[in-house]
Amino acid sequence: MAGQGEDVVDVDPYDDGSFPEYRWRQAPEGLATCRQLRAMGLRPGGHDPVAQMTCGYGKRVAYLYRVDLAVAKLPMTLAKEATLDNPMAARQRCPRCRRRYVACLPLKRSGPAWNATTGPLRQPG
Repeated sequence: MAGQGEDVVDVDPYDDGSFPEYRWRQAPEGLATCRQLRAMGLRPGGHDPVAQMTCGYGKRVAYLYRVDLAVAKLPMTLAKEATLDNPMAARQRCPRCRRRYVACLPLKRSGPAWNATTGPLRQPG
């Protein structure tokens, strides 16, 4: 019999499943993008987006999450930091001179190492 411990699901046959859509800077309070949540020290926490924001004449879309359902970011541990350092070192190390720079090197390099002879990252002497 219906109603005895069964979950009843309300289904709208006319709902196409699309999100509410807001224009740039028109989203209501309580909704934020992933970057805005990260700036607040939060993350979506497994919750699905509840709306979307479009900008650039609809060419770019950002999903919006509820701030009240967001959870705190996970802290950076030494193990995570060591794991993330290896790929970053590969992006910062010159393949020719093997020197590690402060900034990431450009993907396309030709000639001598980037900033090895000129540039703001050149070591004195």
